[in-house]
Amino acid sequence: MSLNHDIDSPEQPAGKPAKGKTAARRQARSLAMQALYQWHMAGQSINEIEAQFRVDNDFSHVDGAYFREILHGVPAQKSDIDELLIPHLDRPLADLDPVELAILRLSSFELRNRLDVPYRVVINEGIELAKVYGATDGHKFVNGVLDKLAPSLRAAEVKANKR
Repeated sequence: MSLNHDIDSPEQPAGKPAKGKTAARRQARSLAMQALYQWHMAGQSINEIEAQFRVDNDFSHVDGAYFREILHGVPAQKSDIDELLIPHLDRPLADLDPVELAILRLSSFELRNRLDVPYRVVINEGIELAKVYGATDGHKFVNGVLDKLAPSLRAAEVKANKR
């Protein structure tokens, strides 16, 4: 397989910075996760949070449309996303670390709505967010939940990947 740094790709070499669209999406996910965390913790309106994030952060290398889609999409689908997550959790939703919950909601949204992004990329990006922002070993929890969730949302893709 050839490496293509202009699209979301699970073949991104470890230790090499992402470029182009991959980097812009990674930045969008990171900011969206932080904004979703703020939404969950502070209860501010999504529009207020979005405005604040756009003022406080340099969006020149961020896929702003992707950030907005995630930031508005997750709260709009929160009940459905939470229902998808619950069967794959080892504890009540209310007991989850808020950072890990934000990552799981973001990743679940992507698995459910962004079929153009390979499921392995969604899982890997969730793991990377958890490594940066989550508790120690939180990435293992995120990985476990997303690995269980992916087959229910992307059955054909997961099956094709196992061959």
